[in-house]
Amino acid sequence: MPRPIPVGTRGEADEVVEFKHTLTAHHPTLPPVYSTPDMIRLMEKATFVALQPFCEGDEITVGTSINIEHRAASGIGAKVHAEAVLESFDGRFYIMRVTVVDNTEVIGRGTVGRAVVSVGTFTEKLKKRVRKRKHEVGSPLPS
Repeated sequence: MPRPIPVGTRGEADEVVEFKHTLTAHHPTLPPVYSTPDMIRLMEKATFVALQPFCEGDEITVGTSINIEHRAASGIGAKVHAEAVLESFDGRFYIMRVTVVDNTEVIGRGTVGRAVVSVGTFTEKLKKRVRKRKHEVGSPLPS
């Protein structure tokens, strides 16, 4: 388990919106504005930055839930800044309050959940699941 993480712990992440971050990059008929998946990625980065200094050994945090609003559009060249603040925790699960602003306003906000995992244990469990699935070839995927 990580060292205790105080409520209020903060992390930040920044980027300048490029074509690759826009809806147009995903489909040419869509407008050239900052995409929601890219905004979520920036929010996730800010949460990771906030919590990672408290992890020990091969621990990291991974995303477990997202509840956000994308409230305003930002175009190519906009500077976007995400801030994550630890709001609460329950064991190895953490809820981060996230906000993203561009040059002029709040463009997104909400919460992101994260959990502490051991990379080694996590990777081993994944390998076992893949091996098990290979042995069950022909069976439908779980719904």
